[in-house]
Amino acid sequence: MSTTLIVPGVGGSGAEHWQTWFEHQIQGAVRVEQGNWEEPILHVWAGKIRRAIDIGRGPVWIVAHSFGCLAAVAAAQDRRERIAGAMLVAPADPDRFTPDGLRDNGEAVFVKSITPLLPDQHLGFPTLLVASENDPWAGLMISAYLAGRWGSRFLNIGAAGHINVDAGFGAWPQGIALFEELRATQGGLPLGSIANSEERRRTRARTRRIGQYDWRNHIEHSR
Repeated sequence: MSTTLIVPGVGGSGAEHWQTWFEHQIQGAVRVEQGNWEEPILHVWAGKIRRAIDIGRGPVWIVAHSFGCLAAVAAAQDRRERIAGAMLVAPADPDRFTPDGLRDNGEAVFVKSITPLLPDQHLGFPTLLVASENDPWAGLMISAYLAGRWGSRFLNIGAAGHINVDAGFGAWPQGIALFEELRATQGGLPLGSIANSEERRRTRARTRRIGQYDWRNHIEHSR
């Protein structure tokens, strides 16, 4: 028995969002609820996720979106021995947030972002980062940088917006297939076992095979 935590971003994920669809497709899926979906305070959101990790049954998998990805990796820094793996979809640019929430358009650039509060090394468990070429919340280079920083397998699915309802991502069978493939290739690893560089290399080799789909065809037909 395992637990899959569904971790939405700002605003939560509504009834038509692919994360809500995932909840009904994945056995043992549990949504992490935040007190205020409109106030993305990193330490508050991460605290909720930590508690969900602690009470999860068996190995814990994470499926996060947008700011939820940032909160999830922050929460996981001292919970890696409980986490089997994570699928991080369209993580938001951390420089768009301060410790007090979403950065205002007119806010001074010297106000620190949450970037230094996030892990700056391999997360210690297998991760797949799914990104888009035209995501309004993060440029592709930012997404690639985060994947490299965290030791994640990086998958660019083309011009898919923020990979949300507005971009045509409601029911998302290809996303489920990605998650199931991640679980199949990484699920046998002992929790917390990829702390050394050799095991990280093996993990990357296993995740490199994930994501052999015609994504552009999916995007065209979902709009």
